[in-house]
Order: sequence, then C-alpha cells, then structure tokens
Amino acid sequence: MRTAVVTDSTAYIPEDLRNRFNIHIVPLNVVFGEEAYREELELTASDFYEMVRRYGQLPTTSQPPIGQFVELYEQLSKEYDAVISIHLSSGISGTFQGAVAAGNMVEGIDVHAFDSEVSCMVQGFYVLEAAKMAQEGHEPGEIMARLEELREKSDAYFIVDDLQNLQRGGRLNGASALIGSLLQVKPILHFENKVIVPFEKIRTKKKALKRVIELFEEEYQKGEPLQAVIIHGNAEEEALELKAELEQSYPNAEFIVSYFGAVIGTHLGEGAMGLGWTIR
Repeated sequence: MRTAVVTDSTAYIPEDLRNRFNIHIVPLNVVFGEEAYREELELTASDFYEMVRRYGQLPTTSQPPIGQFVELYEQLSKEYDAVISIHLSSGISGTFQGAVAAGNMVEGIDVHAFDSEVSCMVQGFYVLEAAKMAQEGHEPGEIMARLEELREKSDAYFIVDDLQNLQRGGRLNGASALIGSLLQVKPILHFENKVIVPFEKIRTKKKALKRVIELFEEEYQKGEPLQAVIIHGNAEEEALELKAELEQSYPNAEFIVSYFGAVIGTHLGEGAMGLGWTIR
C-alpha cells in the first residue's frame, strides 16, 4: 500500500526535509490588510516579522479552505492508496476538522486525519516519523498507532513577551492575559486539552526558561531517548545559544532549532521562545 503524508504549514518543516520525505503541505493564510499570503509558500518567517514592524500591527490568520484539501487528496488518489494528514491542534484552529471533512468527500483514497494537539516542530516530529514509516512501507494503521504513541510522550512549553496577542486572537482567556500584563510576569504556556493555557507565572524570562528546562530534565531522567526542539520568534541567536547549552547538559537527547512562523508568530509575537520534545 502506498501512503502519502500531508501536513499544514504550521509544522514549520524545512523545505529540504519536505522534499526528501515527499511531504505535502496545505498552507494556512496570513492577512495583512487586503492582502492574503500563503504561509511558508508566499510568506517566510523573516519576511513576516519585518512586515509586522512595517505595518505596525499584527495580521489576521485563517485556516485553509476545505476545497484545498479536497483538491490535494484527489490529486494524491492518482498515485496513493491512503493519506496520513497531520495537523495543528483542533483546539486552536479548524484545520484538522477541514481535513476530516475533505477526507469524507474524496473517493478512491483512504484519508486518516491526525490531531497533533500541538503545533510547530513538535507537530513536525510526528510528520517526519509518519513520512519515514510510509517510505518503509508501513500500513496506515501502524503509522497512526505510532503517532498516538508519540503524542502521549510529547510536551511543549513556551514563553511570550506579550499575552495580548494571544488574547486578541481568541487563543487565551482574556483574564489570564490581563493579569499577566498587569503583573509584568512571563507566564509559561502549554497545550492542555488541545488549547493554550498558562502553566506557571514567573517574573522574568530567564527564570521562566530555567523552569522549562527543569521540566525537560524531569522527562530526560526517565531514560527514554528524546528528540527536542528549541523554537524561537525571530530570535535565532538566542535559540542557538540555548541549543548549545542543552546539548552539553543532556548528551543523550537530540536537539534542533526551529521557529514560530507567520501564523503562530501572529499569536505569540516576536521574541517568544519554546521548548518541545517527544520520544525518538
């Protein structure tokens, strides 16, 4: 059985890896004024942060139209028997539901939609694992079971400079955003039951980052091999420094650096930092 792998642009998988593993992308959209851009295809992360500074305000974002999924699945049905379609958390976007609906509309190919319950490169870890397994000839059921295993062993925490972006976009409770701003705290956020919620409130970014590393260490001490990602909002130098520090402290884990692209960056803002991981 030939199985294709599809994801959305918020997985932020580098283009060379997408090409190597034949990963198909359905982009979310970023809207500045009257202009809409397809994330990753028409708007890179660096261009996005530059445009935010130039416009002086944040854009809006939107999920892909169902027709875009239908078109892709129909195209894939000519070469493949099944699709594994992996998407950002259904608690913050309707993209996953769009994939499910489109899968029910297309004939001639079995579409298996997977809710990552997270986003960014942790979602990307799932996509890469699925793509490798598909290339090795694993059945869709085996791939979906592995994805569920990874999801059970994954976590991600992130720190933002301004909670108002999340509150305005409806991704965080308004009271939490107001309290965070008034107290000038740097709350650690994470996904819980598919939505973004505060985990702990800490006074400084440095202390918040230290706490996130402690959470990673708790998982590291369990002894399972981990793959981890440092995610940044246009702060690559800071992310690379953190990667070097973590590699020295936790030699048995694999670390990469990724970024918050335009869609997620719209809600987290420039300067956000995150650390996510799963088993490998």
